[in-house]
Parts: sequence; C-alpha cells; structure tokens
Amino acid sequence: MYFGSICSGIDAASVAFKDLNLEPLWFSEIADFPNRVLKYHYPNIKNLGDMHTISESLRKGIIKVPDVLLGGTPCQSFSLAGWKKGLLDKRGSLTLSFIDIANAIDEIRINQGKQRSIVLWENVEGVLRDKTNAFGIFISGLAGLEEEIKLKKWSAAGILFGKTRNVVWRILDAKFFGLPQQRRRLFVIATDKNEIPNQILFELTKHNNNLFNYKNLYSNKVISKGNLSLFNNESKLEREINFIKCEVFREYTDCLYSAYGTKWNGNAAAYNGSLYISQNHNIRRLTPLECERLMGFPDNYTQIPNNRDTNRYQAIGNSWAIPVIKWLGSNILNLNTTFNKDIFKNLEFDKIIDKKFKLYLLNDDFTHIDKDTFLNTSPCPNNFKKGNIFSIIDTEAKDKFYISTKGSNGILRRKNEKLLKMNNRLEELFVLNSRKSILL
Repeated sequence: MYFGSICSGIDAASVAFKDLNLEPLWFSEIADFPNRVLKYHYPNIKNLGDMHTISESLRKGIIKVPDVLLGGTPCQSFSLAGWKKGLLDKRGSLTLSFIDIANAIDEIRINQGKQRSIVLWENVEGVLRDKTNAFGIFISGLAGLEEEIKLKKWSAAGILFGKTRNVVWRILDAKFFGLPQQRRRLFVIATDKNEIPNQILFELTKHNNNLFNYKNLYSNKVISKGNLSLFNNESKLEREINFIKCEVFREYTDCLYSAYGTKWNGNAAAYNGSLYISQNHNIRRLTPLECERLMGFPDNYTQIPNNRDTNRYQAIGNSWAIPVIKWLGSNILNLNTTFNKDIFKNLEFDKIIDKKFKLYLLNDDFTHIDKDTFLNTSPCPNNFKKGNIFSIIDTEAKDKFYISTKGSNGILRRKNEKLLKMNNRLEELFVLNSRKSILL
C-alpha cells in the first residue's frame, strides 16, 4: 500500500511504517527545514509543496493516487496558542482543503473500480472544543454530509456512519506506547462507507485490572480496585550513566512543544521539571537528540547538513510520536480482521440517529459490552507499554544546553513573584546553581 502525506513535516509516518507494507508516494510540505530533512532522507520521493494545488493535480492525472491519505493540518488555529480562531484562521481552513484532496483521490479510485482511500488525520485535542465547530465541520465533510453536525460538546471518542465515508476518532497518549512523554493527540480515521474503521482505532478487551489501573493513573478515574505505582512524579530519580550522576524529576515528560528550543524556561515545564535533566547536579534542557528519542525517531534523524538547534526542536515538536503511528499503520493493514459492527446498537452512550447519518459518542474510557468484554476507547491501548526516561539521556550534551547561574536566578525569581509551585528537588538544584558557576 502507498500513502500520500499532507503537511508532512519531517514525516514521522515514513519512519513508523518502515517495517510495514506502507510506503510513501509523495509528500506535501512548504517549510524550509522539514523540506531539507525530507530531501536528505527520501531523495526519490516527490515533495508536492503547497497542498492547495494537489486536488487539481490529482484530477488531471499529474500525480498518482495513494491508498492512504494522512496528515495533520496546522493545529495552531485549534489551540490556545492560536487564539482559538478556528476556521476563521487561514491555517484552520486547510482542513477543508484536506477534505477536497481526499475527495479527489476517491473520485479517481472509484472510477478505477476501487474503494475509497483510508484517511488518517491528527490534531491536538483542543479541536474538539473549538468555538467555530471546526471538528464538526471536518468530520461532516469527510462523511459526505451536506450540512455540519453541531454539538455543544464533542466527545473524546466516537464513530460517525455517514453518506460516503465512516469516520472514527479517539485520543491516544504516547505515554502508553513506550515513550516517556505525555502526548495526547486526537486521531481521526475515515474509510469507505462499506468498511468499518472502528477496528483501526477501537479495541475489544477482556476485564484486565492492570490495563484499567494503568489508564486510571493518567485519568484519575476509578474503574476498578487496586493501584499500580507505575508513575511517581515527586520521587528522587537518579541513575549513573557513563560514570555520570543523572537525575530527572518525573518518570515522563510533559508534551514536547515546537518552541521548546527558545522558550524552555517559560512554561509549566520550567517548574515541574519534566523537560529538564540534571548531570552531576547541573541542570540543563533536553538536547535535540534527546527530543528525537522522546518522539521515537532514530538518533540524529534531524541532524542534517547546515542544521540549527532551533530548527530541529521545532520540527521534532511539530511531528508525530512514532510508536503511536506505527500502531495505527499496523491496524490499517489488518483492516479486514473481524470486528462486530453491530456492537454499538445496544451500548449505553449518547447517539444521534438521522436519515443521513448515525453518530455515536463515546468517552475516553472502557465501555462494558457483555459479561467481561469491554470496548476500549481510552488513551491507553490494550497492549500498553511504559517508557524509560533514562533511555533518552545523552550524557555528552554540550555546555550550551546547561542553565546558567543567571538563568537559574531568573526562573526562581519568576517562581517567587508569581507564587508558583515547583518540584521540590528541582528547586533545590536551582538554588544550588544560582549560587555557583556551572561546573562540568
């Protein structure tokens, strides 16, 4: 199978699908540094550039039609950082262009006697709360509906049986896929109306206390008795690596953001310690190499000729978590496996049945089906895996990544002025560093 990639960035999909039977057909990326990363790693794969030209090129036969269309149209317009402008923002309207590309692909596939392509779309979960109903417009468009579905609140998971496509969505967290990073992202899958895409995103599971408790530690919901101490966020976490005393402040990091390279000291991570590492009691920020590892990329994937650290940080932070995408790719390839499409009929959750569509709204939880069987639509997959924060540490980090005495003083000053809470151990080390020069 071949996929076409929209808003490709550094194309995590090509890395994730490397050992699967899914290969890139073309990319679409306009930013300079990601373009150079793509050209460096995939010199034989065409980059189409501006996505607005793709629909016409497809219909004219200029470019080939893929089996899978995937992409994450810019999320700035759906997040607080984008001021929640939604579809009023040109970046948000790219979601509509994405739908047009999917339609162009399917027009050709149908003429060739094939079923519609499989669509994979990723975004921040804030799109579910967008005031312009961007999510409702998007999935309604994918489903081939002429009018948008409007809801006061969109659920964390759900399925829409539409006119031309069936659409499912679910929030997944990379923290449960073997990466030591809490990274919640919304994933949408759409298929031909004759296929049931819920088997790609949703899972059936038997009652499993370990699975439920593992997910509960994240959500703080009480589903079953017992507790697994898998994550401890205030313990003193130390390990000697290459004869160097390394210390972290949590067993997993906050979500790695694109501006980390320039704004490493200006958000919550500056106070909870999740994006800091201490080596021999000297605090430093993560290196680009460590950020690659946090996302599941091969070491130095973004270290191409004439690179800059800020470019690498931004490209990595804007990308996808590799293990999550690999899990989705495997499920796409196994789409024909058995999954009872009628299980939704008798479940207790919100649903809207219309002449033109059927909409089922689910939570980020486990829904009881029968006896000891559950439908898993939580951020945690059945085969969950805990990541090791110490596995990402690069003990050869250069001096420039360490926090200076002045920087330590500044962080402590802001913490005291704004009466902010700080990880106790992190504060101890900042106080120590504020009184001395960096000793390496």
